[in-house]
This record gives sequence, structure tokens and C-alpha cells, in this order.
Amino acid sequence: MSIHAISLLLEAIFLKAKCLQGLGRFKEAAQSCKVILDIVESSFAEGFPENLGADCKLQETLNRAVELLPELWKLADAPRETIMSYRRALLPCWNLDAETTAKLQKEFAIFLLYCGGETCPPNLRSQMGSSFVPRNNIEEAILLLMILLRKVALKRIEWDPSILDHLSFAFSIAGDLSSLATQIEELLPGIINRKERYHILALCYYGAGEDLVALNLLRTLLSGSEDPKCLPALLIASKICGEYPDLAEEGATFASRALECLGDGCDQMESTANCLLGISLSAQSKVAITDFDRATRQAKALQALVSAARSTNMRDLSILYRLSLEYAEQRKLNAAHYYAKMLLKLEGGSNLKGWLLMARILSAQKRYEDAETILNAALDQTGKWEQGELLRTKAKVQLVQGQLKGAVETYTHLLAALQVQTKTFSSDKRFYKVYFMRKRVSTKKP
Repeated sequence: MSIHAISLLLEAIFLKAKCLQGLGRFKEAAQSCKVILDIVESSFAEGFPENLGADCKLQETLNRAVELLPELWKLADAPRETIMSYRRALLPCWNLDAETTAKLQKEFAIFLLYCGGETCPPNLRSQMGSSFVPRNNIEEAILLLMILLRKVALKRIEWDPSILDHLSFAFSIAGDLSSLATQIEELLPGIINRKERYHILALCYYGAGEDLVALNLLRTLLSGSEDPKCLPALLIASKICGEYPDLAEEGATFASRALECLGDGCDQMESTANCLLGISLSAQSKVAITDFDRATRQAKALQALVSAARSTNMRDLSILYRLSLEYAEQRKLNAAHYYAKMLLKLEGGSNLKGWLLMARILSAQKRYEDAETILNAALDQTGKWEQGELLRTKAKVQLVQGQLKGAVETYTHLLAALQVQTKTFSSDKRFYKVYFMRKRVSTKKP
């Protein structure tokens, strides 16, 4: 048969697949579409030729079939076949153009990330021994998205902001935000806005536990030459500073600037800024030199936290916890007990921190029996791998009451809980680590 006749035949099969798709017979449509790829693959064993002529529709039909097949398997609710068809579509034998290949790579990565299932990793026995072989959906999606970033850097395809969005999600799931930061740092200037780059990098490093690196980036972003009124950056900077007593004053400054930027803005943002201001002022009070400075900052901290709680109608759990904790640290135990009780009621006993706070407040009030009752209730609602701090606190309460035998028994339970915790974490899989992927992808042409 001539090339023209083959082209007409494949086009007819493709139109049949489209008709079946329109009738909702997706599996049959996918099988018809697969026939096109099978015919071309068997006819051109060494790959699809590039010199068929501009007037030949064979390449166009093939491109459309390669793109359509994964979509049909999606509609047929066949995730395994969808993934296999994507992998087949990305083989070099189809002579696809750069844009079509990039589109397929992006769609495949999206499907791997959000399909909700885990499939078998690709079989790459033909690859060299040093090549990276993804072990699961997340790694395969990250690899595809990093290849797309590489193509953008080489100017083979246009920049697509959604690539970075999906890559951010993938690295977050993998627990590897430092590698995401590396990818963003390697983007060519002008691809993303410089202010956005600072902000995203700060979030990455903060999520990776490198607080001071994140803070330095935020300081740069919030400088006069960049964006000194960036509200999200001000809030994050204040949060970081509030965790370090020597940076608490700077944290209070960031929170105050955030409140100034708000004006008549969102109540939720205002409550968050007030809460962060209260946390920073509380941290400042702990390192104050004079009693007057300490009392002044403690009063301002309570004022800010109360404002934050009121602006959320006493419904924000984290703010209520901070408010109760601040009252407890200032030895205003009745108020601390009131807000801790409100917190427990809203949480429904679902948060370990709320139980512990209430027990410690009751213990500070010398209501040891009530504290032990609270701890027993918390233990009844908590799994063994989370009971360590509860048991430790209960043993201390029992020791204060002179219940030595009970304290020994509680410490025995604590040791058993620690053993369960150790076994659980030793058997858990670690987060997926893909540091080595970046190096290998960057040294290979996609």
C-alpha cells in the first residue's frame, strides 16, 4: 500500500475512535485508537520516518492518535492503561514535535500526581546502569516536570507557570522542599518575577527547616527596593522571628507593619497578625532586663492575643491555645483555665496539646486529681504511639501526690509506648528523596 492509502486508512480508524468516544463507548474507542499505534509501530520498526512530505497527513493523524489514547483510557476509568499509553506516547519512535511531547509529559505528570493510585514503576532495562529509574508515581512525576523545566531553560518550549505549581506540590508530597528551592534557583532570570522568586524560596527553605535562610530572603523581599508591604511575607517573617527570643523584637515589628498594611482588610488576616504580634511580644518579655519592661510586654502580648481571639469570635483553635498558654505563663490561671476549657470543647478532644495544656493548668492550680482525670481521658482517646507526653505528665502528677506505686506503673506504660513508637517509625517508609534526580536530569538532554 502507498503512504497515501495508509494515511487514509489510519484516518478512518481515528474517526471511528472519535465517533465511539462521542457515543460514550470509551474502552472501544481506546482499543480502536491503539490499533493506529500498533500498525505504525509494526510498519516502521526503526521509528517513524521524518521525510514523508509536507502534504502527507499520516504524521498529523499519528499525533492526534497518540494524544487521544491516554484521554480515552482516562474516560474509561482504566488508570493502568492510561499510564502505559502515556509511557508509550513518550517513546521517541513517533517523531512528535517538541510542543506535543511537552504537552504529553505535563499531562502525564498531572495524572501521576492526582490519579489517587500507585502503579508499577516503568521498566527501563534498556537504560544505562547510571540512569535514574523512578520507583513510584511521585518520583516519575517529578522527573517529568524537571525535564520540562530543563526544556524551558534550553528554550525548546515556552514557559508554563503551571509546571512550577505541580512541581511544588510533588516536592511537598515527597517532603523535599530544599530540592524545590534548588530548581527555582536554577530558573533563568525573567522566567518568574523576582519578588515571587524571593517569596517562594523563603517558603521552601522555611518548610525545609532552614528558618534563618528563609528570614534573610524575606528581609530582602521586604526591603524598600522590593516590596515592603507584601502582607504574606510580613506574616511569615513575624512567625519565624517569634520562634527565636533574640529576634522577637524584629518579629513584633513585622507584625505591626502587617497590621498597618491591612487597613480595613480581612478579619482573618488581622487576627493572624495580632496573634503573631502577641507571640513576639511574649518572647520579648522572656528576655526583658527590667521587671517594668517585662510587665509592659506581657500586657501588650495579652492585648494582642485577646484582639486576635475576638476578631475570630473565639473560634480559632491556634489563637485560643496561644491565649490560654500566655495566661498560664503569666500565672493568671483562672483565665488560662477558662480558655483551655473553651479550646477542648471546640477541639472535641482531638488535639494532644489541648489536653496537656489543661492538665498542666490544673496541676498549677494544685488540682491534681482533676489533672489526672483529664490525662486519663486523653489517654483513652489517644493511640499508644502518641501517649508518651501524656504518660510522662501523668507520672509527674502522681509523684506530686505521693502516689509512688502509681507513678512507677505509669512509667512502665511509658516505656512500653516508647517501644511501640520505635518499632512503628523503624518500619515506616522514609519520605521519597530525589536529590540525586536533579543532578542526573541536568546532565542529560531531555
